[in-house]
Amino acid sequence: MSAEIAAAARAAAAPGTEIGIAEPAFGSVAIDSAAESYLSAVGVMDVVATALAEGTFDADAVVLAGFGEHGKDALQEMLDVPVLDIAESAAHVALLIGRRFSVVTTLARSIAPIEDRLLLAGLAAHCASVRACGLGTAEVDADPDGAVAAIVAEAARAVREDGADVICLGCAGMAGVTEAISATVGVPCVDGVAAAVGLAQMLVGLGLSTSKAGVYAAGPDNPRSHWPMSAALGLR
Repeated sequence: MSAEIAAAARAAAAPGTEIGIAEPAFGSVAIDSAAESYLSAVGVMDVVATALAEGTFDADAVVLAGFGEHGKDALQEMLDVPVLDIAESAAHVALLIGRRFSVVTTLARSIAPIEDRLLLAGLAAHCASVRACGLGTAEVDADPDGAVAAIVAEAARAVREDGADVICLGCAGMAGVTEAISATVGVPCVDGVAAAVGLAQMLVGLGLSTSKAGVYAAGPDNPRSHWPMSAALGLR
């Protein structure tokens, strides 16, 4: 899945933009629940904390390739570069080309967290629906043909029944399905990975980053035990 995400990111990258892929040293192989999302957030924080501690962090921007997963606000505290979530990025781009968008995600249990993320980001008013294709994240990766059929079917229902005029892919593992949806359903389809890479390049090009004047200012330097966790566990 990481390789597919990397390919989608590089396809969206401008000449001269380098894409690096980082995976947590611990956690779940796929994210289909709140517990797995929180665990992933700690894993991603650990990756960044380790790089900062070692002096090896050199990225101009960070893209979290989990659709609405937890951890974005923590990384915005930790870093001085733009941090983008693919759910928010997909929705922002959708609103530039349409008025109402629908998200097609994996399992039904993922609908509520995505709705919450869009609400928190101020994007829920233009969300026509969040629909589930019925396949888990790992299943989408393991059965691309079956995933495309299921995703296209839900996208068509979103357009026909919910009034969506743009479709957002609600899982990083769905990258590459945009053309199939657009050709079959007849509306634009936004891949969050590609959208986030494009927005990251724009922000870096404009010299913009996360404001440190308020909630995303660096957190207090309270003592932390066994942190970064991967080093404490001997995983790195």
